[in-house]
Amino acid sequence: MDGFEILSGRKILLCEDHPINAQIIKALLEKQGMIVDTAENGQIGVEMLEKSAEAEYCAVLMDINMPVMDGLEAAGAIRALDRSDAETVPIIAMTSDSSEKDVKCALDAGMNGFAAKPIDPLKLYSCLAEFL
Repeated sequence: MDGFEILSGRKILLCEDHPINAQIIKALLEKQGMIVDTAENGQIGVEMLEKSAEAEYCAVLMDINMPVMDGLEAAGAIRALDRSDAETVPIIAMTSDSSEKDVKCALDAGMNGFAAKPIDPLKLYSCLAEFL
């Protein structure tokens, strides 16, 4: 597994509106043995996390630019949920806009890390492993 055994068997929530991107990222995560649930926008992602068992998801991968509710709003909504894991679940931003300003906005919104698109599998695995 290329040194990322810590990811195997972990469940992750992937919020990504672009179907092809979602399919590719899901396949990359499953290649490392992860269990992946997907949401096509931030609002659905927040609802899925809210309905899940406490600490069911080890992390959330959150696209920034999505319809209905973008990733920044969704991260804030997750952090505001009334549940014990809402403040601690790692939220990793994913976007092609990776300027210093964009990274700061993501961190200010309550996200913990940042993965630039196009996704580099090793960087994504490393980012996730850092928070687990």
